[in-house]
Amino acid sequence: MTATIGGPAEVLADDAVAAFVDAQFAALDLDDRSLCLVIPDATRNCPLPLLLGAIVRAVEGRVRSLQAVVALGTHAAMTEAAMRAMVGVDGLNVVNHEWWDHETFVPLGTLSAEDVGRLSGGRLEEAVPIRVNRLVVDSDVTVIVGPVLPHEVIGFSGGDKYLFPGLSGPELIDVTHWLGALITSSEIIGTRGITPVRALVHAAADLVPGERHALCVVVDHATGGLHHAAFGDPRTAWAAAADVASETHVEYLDAPVPRVVSLVAPRYADLWTGAKGFYKVEPIVADGGEVILYAPHITQIASTHPGLDTMGYHCRDWFLAHWDEVRDLPRGELAHSTHLFGAGTYDPVEGERQRVRVTLATGIPKAVVRGANLRYLDPAAVDLDALCTDPDTLVVPDAGEVLYRLR
Repeated sequence: MTATIGGPAEVLADDAVAAFVDAQFAALDLDDRSLCLVIPDATRNCPLPLLLGAIVRAVEGRVRSLQAVVALGTHAAMTEAAMRAMVGVDGLNVVNHEWWDHETFVPLGTLSAEDVGRLSGGRLEEAVPIRVNRLVVDSDVTVIVGPVLPHEVIGFSGGDKYLFPGLSGPELIDVTHWLGALITSSEIIGTRGITPVRALVHAAADLVPGERHALCVVVDHATGGLHHAAFGDPRTAWAAAADVASETHVEYLDAPVPRVVSLVAPRYADLWTGAKGFYKVEPIVADGGEVILYAPHITQIASTHPGLDTMGYHCRDWFLAHWDEVRDLPRGELAHSTHLFGAGTYDPVEGERQRVRVTLATGIPKAVVRGANLRYLDPAAVDLDALCTDPDTLVVPDAGEVLYRLR
């Protein structure tokens, strides 16, 4: 049974959210049991102090232990101070998912090649070992807490995605992200229901033992408050929130635009995460158009994936044509490359063609940008006031939250 509050046309009062959370946790069997909270990192817009504060008050004196783990996937680790500021709740122990340390994982089994082939729609056929952070396995109860919004790999984020790839070993991360790249970001982003990538995530989550729930929320990107919250089984709670997010986090245009300038928020510290400013607007850009990622604060492509500096950015078909050269590289990195390059084609004679030009107006050095097969623009040369009045340009604030589509 999934309980919900709110909807796409409203922003909930904080006390109503806190009362809803309190009621849901009051109904759980938590007495003298260990509780693990799986939470997003700072790249996600979410009122965690409100949610986690309500949870701590609801379980205080009942649980044997309480632990929160940040579902980093392969994002950079958060500092202790950054985690404290993000959580905003005293007395809650919070740790990073240390994806770089094999000792933090527990093996759960293997998805067979046959299962992967079936769930991926025949796009991939290989056995995948499944590992997850041991904090989830060692806890009596796990509750996933986080937002749901359109996502370039899986369709809509949230639910069991906080386990895989959030707390996953690299094996499934590489497979799911490459599967998303094969389908293409522009095809899968904002797709509701069980996409092939989510089908793989659910199959992996089926191997995780223990009792599991989810508090899935839809955040109002204008105020930071909540439109909606759903609590229950991770899959039904996620589905309820995705239905709302499909209304609140998708904007439709009547015609394509020649240029988009995405103002990338400071919460995206590198291009690995800030590239969402491209994913979310690619569908509305005219053929031959341009997306400018304006982010002077971003100074590197990815601290946790330095191979991207030399691999560069290419379309899916380029990688498939050069598979013998790239097959041993991390496929999560290949996927990120295709997602930011966007739709394109490759021909051995004509070379690579990009449907939409990608220009970085960031703090990343010109040589690095051009070496990565992207266009460079000095951010100091960007006149945002002029661009805002240009009829051929759409300037998107806080880019990366809302998906833009054509009607």
